[in-house]
Amino acid sequence: MKDLLDYKFLIPLVLILGFAPFYPQPHIVEKLRMLSTGTLKRPIDIFDLVWHAWPFVLLLYRIYRDMGRQTG
Repeated sequence: MKDLLDYKFLIPLVLILGFAPFYPQPHIVEKLRMLSTGTLKRPIDIFDLVWHAWPFVLLLYRIYRDMGRQTG
């Protein structure tokens, strides 16, 4: 059975969707800065943070899952 969370799918997803747009700075960086300064208040900004963060969450889940297989 083919794994839907394959690295050859997740890594391009993180690079393209996670960091888009690339100029002047990635949205994920902007939204994390807003979160750290307490200015992330508008619903569109919160949605934008979630939208650009979910590929990172999936990649981290896959790495965690693979590390669990190695130790178990």
